[in-house]
Amino acid sequence: MTFTTAHLVGSINLPDADTVFRTVAEHLGSRLPRIPDGEVGDRFYWIQFQKAHFDATPGFSRIGDEPILIRDRFDARPFRLDDGVDVTAIELPALGYADAALDSYQRFAALKAAGVIPEATRFQVSLPTTVSLIGSLFAPLPGRELVEPIYARAMQREVQRMLAGIPHDQFAIQWDVAPEFAMLDEAEIRGRRITAWFGDTHQEVLDGVVERLVTLADLVPADVSVGYHLCYGDIEEHHFVEPRDSGSLAEVMSGLFAGAHRSIDFVHLPVPIERDDDAYFTPLAGVDYPESTEIYLGLIHHEDGVDGALRRATTAKKYVPAFGVATECGFGRGPSERTAPLLDLHEQVAARL
Repeated sequence: MTFTTAHLVGSINLPDADTVFRTVAEHLGSRLPRIPDGEVGDRFYWIQFQKAHFDATPGFSRIGDEPILIRDRFDARPFRLDDGVDVTAIELPALGYADAALDSYQRFAALKAAGVIPEATRFQVSLPTTVSLIGSLFAPLPGRELVEPIYARAMQREVQRMLAGIPHDQFAIQWDVAPEFAMLDEAEIRGRRITAWFGDTHQEVLDGVVERLVTLADLVPADVSVGYHLCYGDIEEHHFVEPRDSGSLAEVMSGLFAGAHRSIDFVHLPVPIERDDDAYFTPLAGVDYPESTEIYLGLIHHEDGVDGALRRATTAKKYVPAFGVATECGFGRGPSERTAPLLDLHEQVAARL
């Protein structure tokens, strides 16, 4: 692990996977162990496209009569489990992640064979945790604990299809962890308090989050790279809450590293633009980092460029032994004309470090 390595969280504002692969490889290919397909199409707004599957499945209903539109496209009304429904009979349809991954991998493989993508680079698929999805899309009513295994089974089927169709030595899975930090920090997302259904105290919620992250790692064979994107959200390029410090991030990482049954290959952490202070980074010094785990810090912000990233990196080096560079989150919801300059910014920061 060196300071010159870069990581892309997943979402990239380009029209299709082929364009993403070509553009990323041209601007940053030699620094990336993994390249995502940009989460193009319906996936551009993270988990919002998953609502269509709940709308189409008997047993789930929306709360509220009038749609609340996001980007004039996605209805923000939360779901609930219908009264009296037999949850054992509910099965969600295919979620779309495997279909997208299998299609994108074919494009990835062709470009690698043509020499466009470096030989050592893996194809990265970013997936939401079940807690992130249920916590975001379902209201805090009785029943979320019943919906969790339904979605977990559906996601497991998606992962199994990917594992059957993508060579393991070419593959990386990243689990996206976001509303979990709203639960841990007692925050709101879009004005709604996100509470855990698996604990009341901070320690109970932390234990529940870590247990589930370990379970997700276990879904991924040892010859497939696995990592985690720890996030405080990207709601129109803003966090759902500004973290007080990196304490919750450090707690989750420490629990994951201690409990994992396989190696965790990479972890990505956010660094808010205004946080170049010791207080933000200090909790990270207490983490026992495995030698085999790559750490990436979201130091890069388009607003203050190389100088801002280097300022944050200077402080971070006191507390994290080695790390690569990244933005805080994906940038698929920012303007498309910002994409190439952001990729170049990764290159410039990595070169300076």
